[in-house]
Amino acid sequence: MRYEIDSPLLLSLMPAIVQAEDGLARLDERAARAAVADGFAERRHFFDAVGALWVAGELVHVEDLVLHDAHMDTRTPSHELTIAHSILRTRRRVWTSAPGWALSSSGLAVLSGGIDGEGAHLEVNGTKALVDENAEDEEDAILAAELAEIDAILDRSRRLLESHGHSGKPDLIEVSEPKKEKRADDPLGLFDDEEWDEAARLRMWRKTLVIADELPATLGAALIFEAWERIEPLRRQHWLGGLLAASYLRARGKVTSHLFAFYAGLKTIRHERRRARDRLTRLQAFLEAMGESAVAGMKEMDRLSLARTQMEIRFKSRRSSSSLPQLADFVLSRPMVSTAMVARQLQVTSRGALNLLNDIGIREITGRGRYRAWGII
Repeated sequence: MRYEIDSPLLLSLMPAIVQAEDGLARLDERAARAAVADGFAERRHFFDAVGALWVAGELVHVEDLVLHDAHMDTRTPSHELTIAHSILRTRRRVWTSAPGWALSSSGLAVLSGGIDGEGAHLEVNGTKALVDENAEDEEDAILAAELAEIDAILDRSRRLLESHGHSGKPDLIEVSEPKKEKRADDPLGLFDDEEWDEAARLRMWRKTLVIADELPATLGAALIFEAWERIEPLRRQHWLGGLLAASYLRARGKVTSHLFAFYAGLKTIRHERRRARDRLTRLQAFLEAMGESAVAGMKEMDRLSLARTQMEIRFKSRRSSSSLPQLADFVLSRPMVSTAMVARQLQVTSRGALNLLNDIGIREITGRGRYRAWGII
């Protein structure tokens, strides 16, 4: 199996490539200049996490994910909700790092839970979380960004040394793989399948990045995602492929205003096209998914911009110490909010949070007396 793109295939994909390139360029330009850019970027994390589970055949409500992320669950979290929250935290981890960090050896080691870019297993204690819970703290985020930049420089240097003196396109699949070694932290083999060498498959997938760099950004992202789907490096984190494709678009400078929500558009594509036997059909489906996600992002930005304008009219004449501007920013960054979430965010009482929600004029989406929630629809 090879992943080169020949001329006939490139010509067949050209209309889809042009449409995806145009949609992503328009979305990135508008998101970089919009007043609701921060809220839009945060909301895309939630919708992409839910979309990743949708593509996998699992249904997770975005409202449950918001409450679970705020540690305010109304019921016991399901297994699917826990996975969706892992995707959400991983997206935040990728977004707060350097653009090329997720595709580097150190980045893959963190995201894959112990397998570095060279295929070796790292020493971990138990089931270590993929993302640090304190990554949202300002000091941790700055330190993580600096370390990610160092890792990206080291990775680029290593790739340059590997490619020095090498001419032509490499054979991406037909390589000799060393014998798989057992993990030191898993002597009983509870986390690994001995017949499924994730380290070798991950090395195999990383070689597609060399080919993707020679192609347009959108086609390169579609190529590495298609390779991830076919090779399946990580069976327990199959959803990571969409995040790596979004990180690749960011590293190539195609979408830099936010971490692109690839799964939000992919879930609108029919399963028969996403899993088709024909490679041309699959690549076209992935390119169309980027275009659909860009269109959905533009529509959502329209709604957020209109809602922000309406909220600004309500607190324009308020005193400077009013909490309504902070509430507006918080509402724009979440698909939905509750009185408890607002009270904790703004450090006010529950009654005060309810009064602020009534003053700002956003729509209530539950219509019930208990477990009330508000959001921008």
